[in-house]
Amino acid sequence: MLGGMAGRGSGSTGQPAAVTLAVGQEELLLDRAVREVVDAAKATDPDTDVRELAAPELRPGTLAELTSPSLFAERKVVVVRAAQDLAADTVKDVKDYLAAPAEEISLVLVHAGGAKGKGLLDAARKAGAAEVACPKMTKPADRVAFTRGEFRALGRSATPGACQALVDAIGADLRELASACAQLAADIEGAIDEAVVGRYYTGRAEASSFTVADRAVEGRTAEALEALRWALATGVAPVLVTSALAQGVRAIGKLASAPGGMRPGDLARELGMPPWKVDRVRQQARGWSADGVAVALRAVADADAAVKGGGYDPAYALEHAVITIAHARR
Repeated sequence: MLGGMAGRGSGSTGQPAAVTLAVGQEELLLDRAVREVVDAAKATDPDTDVRELAAPELRPGTLAELTSPSLFAERKVVVVRAAQDLAADTVKDVKDYLAAPAEEISLVLVHAGGAKGKGLLDAARKAGAAEVACPKMTKPADRVAFTRGEFRALGRSATPGACQALVDAIGADLRELASACAQLAADIEGAIDEAVVGRYYTGRAEASSFTVADRAVEGRTAEALEALRWALATGVAPVLVTSALAQGVRAIGKLASAPGGMRPGDLARELGMPPWKVDRVRQQARGWSADGVAVALRAVADADAAVKGGGYDPAYALEHAVITIAHARR
């Protein structure tokens, strides 16, 4: 169950809380928070009536009409999306309702958080609403933790390398990550490790190339070479690999030459990278010196010339570059 769903305001019988507050901007997590309330209500009463409204649809009097006692005492779930956008007169209706929630009704307020609509947010918390945090996952480490949790929820375990590789291959879309976890859990009987993820997902040329670059600049020679051979075997163009290697090394050089003491947001703008990438590059930059970066850039330039016709064996040139870059870090 998602964090907070069993918190204050929830019953001890497995029924959903009278009021649930789903707060954040991560759409998948918000949808799951709503679905858990609906599923819990339908487990109690399969005929539960679910009403879902966007903020503009909730006008003065609408909530009272939806939550008024029914002749048949039917259970309802009322979901209000984008509650931070509710008009002032409607917010008053909701606050009045929070003071005396109706029986057999589960109200779910989906709120983006932040300053807009904070009065409603505070009122729901003060009324004891069960709260589910659904923050936007901007850091790769958060997405890796999410992936690990997905496998755990599916009754499977995956190695840390597999979770990282899946995030590298899929990217920031949590729905795609969740779908990939479900597919692997269904298709793979044994251990879910980095090699398994590679077979399924590193056919994506861009992800595969950047995996090679990441492992190389991290000094993980054997893993970088394994990723390189897999990339070439699955048809990734050598020029994509040299491009990824160049970007990886240059990013470390940019970070090293950036002014010290800058705030994360300012540093991201200075380097021309999203904040999550600055965090990753900062980790990768450990162990690098200015001389090491210069050696690595020369290796990339040599490999680039080789794969564009200046050498006989692009694969050999790329392997040599990967080894040189990984050793330059030391």
